[in-house]
Amino acid sequence: MKVVGITTQQEVYVGSKDRNFRINEFLIIMDEYQGDLMGEVVEAKTYNRYIPLNINGDLVDSSVLESLKAIGYNVDEDTIYIAKVRLLNEAQYPIETGSDVRVPRFKEVKNLMVKSTKEEGLVLGAIKNTDQMEKDMDEEFKKLLYLFEDGQLIPQKGIPFIFDLKSMHQYPHIGVFGGSGSGKSFGLRVVLEELMKLNIPTIILDPHFEMDFSESQDYMPEEEKEDFNERFKCLQVGYHVGVRFEELNPQDLKNLLDASSPLTDAMNNVVDILFKKNDSFQSFHDRLKMLSEAQEEGSPDKIRRRIEEATTEAERDGWKRRKELYETYDKICPYSSVRGIFWRLKRLENEGIFSNDIHEIEEGLKMGKLIVIQGSTRMLQVFSTYLLNNLYHRRRDFKDAEYKHTTADYFPPFIIVTDEAHNFAPKGYDSPSKSILKEISQEGRKYGVFLILATQRPTLLDETITAQLNTKFIFRTVRASDIQTIKEETDITEEEARRLPYLQSGDVFISSATMGRTIYVRIRASKTTSPHTMNPFDELLNYSQEREEKFYRLIKDKLPINDSQILFTLTEIEKESGEVLNMDQFKERLENLVLKGKIEKVTTPFGDMYK
Repeated sequence: MKVVGITTQQEVYVGSKDRNFRINEFLIIMDEYQGDLMGEVVEAKTYNRYIPLNINGDLVDSSVLESLKAIGYNVDEDTIYIAKVRLLNEAQYPIETGSDVRVPRFKEVKNLMVKSTKEEGLVLGAIKNTDQMEKDMDEEFKKLLYLFEDGQLIPQKGIPFIFDLKSMHQYPHIGVFGGSGSGKSFGLRVVLEELMKLNIPTIILDPHFEMDFSESQDYMPEEEKEDFNERFKCLQVGYHVGVRFEELNPQDLKNLLDASSPLTDAMNNVVDILFKKNDSFQSFHDRLKMLSEAQEEGSPDKIRRRIEEATTEAERDGWKRRKELYETYDKICPYSSVRGIFWRLKRLENEGIFSNDIHEIEEGLKMGKLIVIQGSTRMLQVFSTYLLNNLYHRRRDFKDAEYKHTTADYFPPFIIVTDEAHNFAPKGYDSPSKSILKEISQEGRKYGVFLILATQRPTLLDETITAQLNTKFIFRTVRASDIQTIKEETDITEEEARRLPYLQSGDVFISSATMGRTIYVRIRASKTTSPHTMNPFDELLNYSQEREEKFYRLIKDKLPINDSQILFTLTEIEKESGEVLNMDQFKERLENLVLKGKIEKVTTPFGDMYK
């Protein structure tokens, strides 16, 4: 391998007759005057006599052609491999043409590629096209993982990519970007498995109900399987966790009420005026309800008439209370706004938001567990606003007290993870969950609170938050607008951006401030499986086959069956299985078994017979 053509201090072309090049592999250029210089292949092509060397002027030119001839390549006969190599660090002078090029040894790239030990970092995958350096790699980095390629499990190939978790203190927050089917959720699962291994307190907002880690992958060797059941807990909003109303302050309550659609200024005013310290749900609910009922009457005279017409003491006292509320608040709390707050409050109650508290989440985090919060996107938007505010400020209060040498209850550092992050922190308009996520993105590093935000649409994610994501995992992305956003927010090259729509599922560019460059990685095989991995068409086929087998088992001992026996047979089937069929449904199922060749149908003078 030799340097050919006109060179610069940043890029060179390398030619070879014997060895093809792979994109993102590393090469060392042995410059006679500047010593060994490390570079990365950013473009690779093959030339032979059937293909013109200069294709649209975008790879090589006449200087490369002349250079190849000068160093002994027969460009008219040989197949020639050509690579564009970008130096990792700019050279002092342009590289000497004709310099020899070689594959680096592991120790020469170790400091570039490995930033953490396997015990302290997240073992996420293997760096692509580094397998030629594996043979002299340190033993501690071998046999750490399996890859899943072409439908089969294969041992580790190349240098492992170990994410330096401790570097998040300096370079906080991770973005995980990729379109549908790109391996984004699969990659996120691998990150979470690694966090569980290290007992890092983590909260996941899971709108798809797929972050369950109780089932091991069938394909994983027995010795590699790992039981995560004691390290995570799934909790559903409205069933297992919720908001303790008595602990809300006015801003918390407004955030909850604001989650479905923004509150008007008048609605905000109603909450500020009517919500009292230490209110229970019932006391606040009753105050709103009684004031709105009084406002519906429309005047003090009508309310007095209702007091006079009351038939019981309780009814009379109720209208007296309504009269007091009306006289106090009617002029400063418009009826439409009071009613709007009341209906929003009722909706939250009906969804179970106020039926529990967050104690179980707090205890789980203190034990270093991964807590999966499940619910619809809207429910998670509502609940996460309260939850993240509460937990973040618990951690912040502890760190502030530590700094001021005062006392506060310990609360651990933790990581917040969410899929469909653009729903929680949208670009272009405000939402309560966006406010707290933006605050954490800008200030969380100081307090040990970090974000991992996954989305199919990085263009729709708030720009301020996107800019704070110091590490970005970029899976296959097809949309031009999303690719443009990724190019603006990372150090990904033009060549790498062009490859984004064609990446295999599970291949990822990792743009990391810690690494100082973009790394091309194959995500390792996950040890657990999502509950939604079965293909829905396989599910449909399995259901049909099970239904068919069940019916066949019910009738096989009753064969032969003719038309006169059908009603009797139907009665027996109902007793045995509890399934109720009419005659047409029964005959349709019999005909289906005939088509499958499991039974025969014979036409007789007395009607059809199945045997």
